[in-house]
Amino acid sequence: MDWQTSEDTVPSAFITEANRRSMLGTPPTTGAWREGDAPGNRLFQSIGSLALESGQSLPHVRMAYETWGTLSPDRDNAVLVVHALTGDSHVVGRPGPGHPTAGWWGGIVGPGLAIDTDRWFVIAPNMLGGCQGSTGPASFAPDGAEWGSRFPYLTIRDQVAAQVGLADALGIERFAAVIGGSMGGMHALEWAVQHPDRVERLAVLAAPPISSADQIALNSVQIEAIRMDPLFRDGDYYDEPEGPFRGLALARRMALLNYRSPSELNERFERSWQGVLDPLGKGGRFAVESYLDFHGNKFTRRFDANSYITLVEAMNSHDITRGRGTLTESLSGVTSRSLVLGIDSDRLFPVEQQQALAAALPGTIHGPNAIVVSSSFGHDAFLIEDDLVGPHLATLLAN
Repeated sequence: MDWQTSEDTVPSAFITEANRRSMLGTPPTTGAWREGDAPGNRLFQSIGSLALESGQSLPHVRMAYETWGTLSPDRDNAVLVVHALTGDSHVVGRPGPGHPTAGWWGGIVGPGLAIDTDRWFVIAPNMLGGCQGSTGPASFAPDGAEWGSRFPYLTIRDQVAAQVGLADALGIERFAAVIGGSMGGMHALEWAVQHPDRVERLAVLAAPPISSADQIALNSVQIEAIRMDPLFRDGDYYDEPEGPFRGLALARRMALLNYRSPSELNERFERSWQGVLDPLGKGGRFAVESYLDFHGNKFTRRFDANSYITLVEAMNSHDITRGRGTLTESLSGVTSRSLVLGIDSDRLFPVEQQQALAAALPGTIHGPNAIVVSSSFGHDAFLIEDDLVGPHLATLLAN
């Protein structure tokens, strides 16, 4: 089905009648993976309790993850791939039971590809606070009810601590590489700063050293769109027949405008109509409006509103310099061979932020200037432009 392709990984396209029909009907209360659902290719690992930066704690944390390739006898070929805000552990694979969409990096991870699973053992966890198997707001608390509004505030550093717990439980002392794009790039950077002895190579794709005021502002209106939905019920909606799908869909539509570039939307849709009805007061719609509506609606079928708020707030917490001094001082202890890659049309995390990161990060494979990919696809280019992104990852992993 068309809706089983993630919009993050493909260019913008017109919405067909078949697309529209696939979205008929009210979405589920939550798109989260729930206990009793098909596990798909997920594996699960309990890491016990986790103390959080806020002073709170999670008493029982479970991490969902997937793997590809074979771990070497010396356990020295493990690569950690960390997903973006709305991704999950399903990096590679077809949609099916337990996996509403196909893998989001199937052109990068696999036999003979940039992250070659004939050589590397790839691990991809669903981040803490997510909604696809790892402990999050839709998970059951110790009292047997969903966490909902009681789920604690998380930071990027808390989420990395959970990933460290997973690595420890799996017996992996050092990663051959930690690779992440967008929010995953924030995690990768924190790994390299907090645990330099455990990261041999580092790849930060389309991610900043600090979430700026502009980015926090963009996130704040998405959060408010969800909270203003009457069906949100302050985050306690799991036992209700309907969840806050309208607010979540609106948040997703807002986000898509940041993930794609103006040139892509203008060139793809221009001022085209959706169908034959005139949108100038005659009951019709512009094609770009239908595109945003369709993908907002689709998103509600695979994500959870509380998780969206939790993860966006964690992104807002991202500041690699917090408590560490200047950017140069904060990165001075990083020992990994590193790649920093930006996209020239990225309006969410502009290239200037990757350039600042590259200039301060020791040991980059490309010197003080970030690698800049030229693409019309905006922020999502790191998920779409396999032929442009893959060779740089292959260079990082070559030796």
